Amino acid sequence: MPVGAVVMAAVLGGSGLLHLARPRLYERLVPGWLPARRELVLASGVAELVCAAGLAARRPWAPVASSALLLVVWPGNWQMAFDVQRDPAAHPVLKAAVWARLPLQLPMIRAVLGARRRPGHASG
Repeated sequence: MPVGAVVMAAVLGGSGLLHLARPRLYERLVPGWLPARRELVLASGVAELVCAAGLAARRPWAPVASSALLLVVWPGNWQMAFDVQRDPAAHPVLKAAVWARLPLQLPMIRAVLGARRRPGHASG
């Protein structure tokens, strides 16, 4: 499995556990127009764990499912960036970091898609 996919399996697994252990941290990232914030946070945590396990086990569905998940949660990253920007108490470094994080979603998607099996390659 490509190194990027291994890293992303670890990232998704850690994030999934944190979503389940501390959902309150993530509830404010759910865009306000979506209902059932707690349930969405818990569901995304479970989805992250499932995708992490799928990537680690080299399941054929895992790269596409993981990339879809990363796209689905991207609005939460945008929400965080807007919220931090409006917070007068937020440190300027944090304000820059949340905006810098947004384009990182694209290489993360590329990393999980890099785990796709290619014809003629041995399966693991």
